[in-house]
Amino acid sequence: MNKMLELLREIYFFQNLDDSTMEKIAKVCRRMTVADKEIIFREGDEANDFYLVLSGSVEVWKDYGSAEPDMLALHKNGHLFGEMAIVDELPRSATVLSCGKTELLSISRSDFFEIVQEDASIALSLMRSVSSMVRNSNESFVEGLREKNRNLEKANQELKEAQAELLRAERLSALGKFSSLILHDIRNPLSVIRGYAEMITLNQAKEDKLKKYANRIVSETDRINRLANELLDYSRGEIRLNIAIVNLRDLVKKLIEDIQERFASHAIKIASKVDFAGPVLFDHERIFRALCNLADNARKAMQDGGIFSIYIHSDENSFFIEVSDTGIGMSKDVLEHIFEPFCSFSKSGGTGLGTCIVKSVVEAHNGSLTVTSEEGKGTLFVMKFPIMS
Repeated sequence: MNKMLELLREIYFFQNLDDSTMEKIAKVCRRMTVADKEIIFREGDEANDFYLVLSGSVEVWKDYGSAEPDMLALHKNGHLFGEMAIVDELPRSATVLSCGKTELLSISRSDFFEIVQEDASIALSLMRSVSSMVRNSNESFVEGLREKNRNLEKANQELKEAQAELLRAERLSALGKFSSLILHDIRNPLSVIRGYAEMITLNQAKEDKLKKYANRIVSETDRINRLANELLDYSRGEIRLNIAIVNLRDLVKKLIEDIQERFASHAIKIASKVDFAGPVLFDHERIFRALCNLADNARKAMQDGGIFSIYIHSDENSFFIEVSDTGIGMSKDVLEHIFEPFCSFSKSGGTGLGTCIVKSVVEAHNGSLTVTSEEGKGTLFVMKFPIMS
């Protein structure tokens, strides 16, 4: 009895009771032993007893047996559990099971309330104990919440740092890829310029060749300038149009003059037909650059020769610029990504900005761009523009 009284006095629930009352409680205590993983009571059960752990331990689980159970507490020697359901007379709020062989003391609700009814002072003592328990629980909850907030803030800071590092790595990766693609496109015209400059030094007495070489240098320099302008347009994210009156026949003539030597070196024939010459209103420089991009893509697609065609016609409200080639064509997978930036599928390389910028230029003129292609049969781009008076 004395040993049991000592155990009971260590429990907050009984800490304010006198010796005679404690003796009454000790008399109604029942000693019990449970095996490992034995369920003492289940969530939702009627609350008939509360318990004291003498040896071993018990686990308290919420939603035990479900797909996502949560362990709420682990009670060891001297811990009390199941007492709140006795006080509020509500069903069990959790499931408790033993962890290893465990010895318990249990007190039934009926025995406990009988003692309480004999001495009203017990009820006041219990109220104080419960109040103290709730206060401690609140303090523990607040401290736990603060600790979680501190951990959350730390995790959030670590996440921000990781995101910043990832963004930095992605930017460096994109910069490296972007630089590689740009250098590839710039290197080609630079090589041509250097070659013709060297030929000029070797043929200074031949005026006809000097003029030809100088014109080619100007043409290649214009290619570099167009590339630079495309990169500026892309980096700004917008296209500022310089609208002017344009004759479409003159536009096609200028395009052919610009590309015919490079196309001839690849055995590519050029066909053109202009059924609608305009005049029209658009940004001559940007539409010309767009056509140069499409022509350059066509050249890369016809490494073994072929036919490059440009056809301009109109209907009542719109005019159309059709650019086609008889090259290797594109698969469905390539077509799905044809207008994405930095997507270059050509073996000859490139920035992957060409068709992306062409689409942007056309849409900036309130037009539309469509593409059809079939592997082994070539590609057709159709630019549609409104006829503006």
